[in-house]
Amino acid sequence: MHNPPNKVVKEILEGAQTIAVVGLSDNPMRTSFQVSKAMQNAGYKIIPVNPNVDEVLGEKAVPSLLEVEENIDIINVFRRSLFLPGIAKEAVETQAKVFWAQQGVTNEEAYEYLKERDFVVIMDLCIKVAHAMTLGK
Repeated sequence: MHNPPNKVVKEILEGAQTIAVVGLSDNPMRTSFQVSKAMQNAGYKIIPVNPNVDEVLGEKAVPSLLEVEENIDIINVFRRSLFLPGIAKEAVETQAKVFWAQQGVTNEEAYEYLKERDFVVIMDLCIKVAHAMTLGK
């Protein structure tokens, strides 16, 4: 598994508007909440994807990626690595082309599956940290 170079990561973040966050918790103490709030504050629209919550960060939650009704630029995943293959299968049913797994989250099977379907795949990297590093915000 190889993440794209910083230049590509920067282009993705500059061009993106909407981030679907799989596993976004409504608990302000959770990393998924803190990172998503920071990305929302940076100007991105956040779509919570979690069947166990109704709303997070003022946005209506959906139970799965398949129920997101708007365009997704980045799918950002805050689930354990073992769940990535199933999430990857949902991801290819969307129009999104960027699959981003948070720091500490990787899965070779999901990586290969997505790469074969022309996705840009980023794993084991915090989107908030990447945003700060590449866009300096």
